[in-house]
Amino acid sequence: MPLQIIRNDITKMSVDAIVNAAKTSLLGGGGVDGCIHRAAGPELLAECSTLHGCETGSAKITKGYRLPCKYVIHAVGPRWRDGKHQEQELLESCYRTSLNLAKENGCQSVAFPLISSGIYGYPKDQALKVAVDTISTFLLEYEMMVYIVIFDRKSYQISGKLFADIAAYIDDWYVKEHTDSRSEQRRRLEALSEESCFESAPAPLPSETIGKPCSSQSLEEALGQMDESFSEMLLRKIDESGMTDAQCYKKANIDRKLFSKIRSDKFYKPSKPTVLAFALALELPLAQMQEMLGKAGFTLSHSSKFDIIVEYFIERGNYNVYEINEALFAFDQSLIGA
Repeated sequence: MPLQIIRNDITKMSVDAIVNAAKTSLLGGGGVDGCIHRAAGPELLAECSTLHGCETGSAKITKGYRLPCKYVIHAVGPRWRDGKHQEQELLESCYRTSLNLAKENGCQSVAFPLISSGIYGYPKDQALKVAVDTISTFLLEYEMMVYIVIFDRKSYQISGKLFADIAAYIDDWYVKEHTDSRSEQRRRLEALSEESCFESAPAPLPSETIGKPCSSQSLEEALGQMDESFSEMLLRKIDESGMTDAQCYKKANIDRKLFSKIRSDKFYKPSKPTVLAFALALELPLAQMQEMLGKAGFTLSHSSKFDIIVEYFIERGNYNVYEINEALFAFDQSLIGA
């Protein structure tokens, strides 16, 4: 999955580059900035002192020194005032400049904190949206593995209204699926008991079938009549959509190498998140999404919070994999993609 939201300590990330939420001086500070400088050692500060600072909305790159990464990209985010002083434009520029620096220096993987969402006061839900939107736009054109690294729950937040709406939707469906009154339990047990009584007596074998050869298909014949596979359905739907392969797998947040495996293997068995990623990229209606899931042996169920959250977005016509993943992460669910 080219864009992932994960919980980790950014100084422990084994990637080509990590991004530091830096001050304009580039000489260290508190929060993420201080942690990165402490982990990298005094050599990082020595190199930063030769860079003569950095403007807000821009970024500069140094070596990683004692960190497990090759480079540190120092991005200076905006301080939040009221949202009317180019805060969003400056924050978007931070991400774009950092990604371009990573690309220019041959990085294949980069890890970001949520820039400006700490002591700079940028609202966390808005900071997250800027990060995801800017990074996902970049990934539509370039191949790179990008992580948004969240240190703890306090540093991550989606819109309060969205969280409440999804929580209510989960309650509506998940609770219904798992609530079973005692009378309903008794009724089901009685029905099962009656069925077992009928099943205990063997059915008589009609006399006309005795000695008659079996007319069932051979295994070879049955296999020859197999339905369309997941891979075949996916490729057909991509052709019907008018998208190129690259447009589809990038929109699905799927790695090119994985897509190549699916394309080359008619009987490829994907994971459920991978199937959903492609179904969302193709913006399939719920019935067709269920059909595609069925090709791989899966289904959407109201017994799963993950499935209910996905369904919530589909019912509202929102097929954006990145936005759905934001919500899934907020509810401690696995993410859509490979």
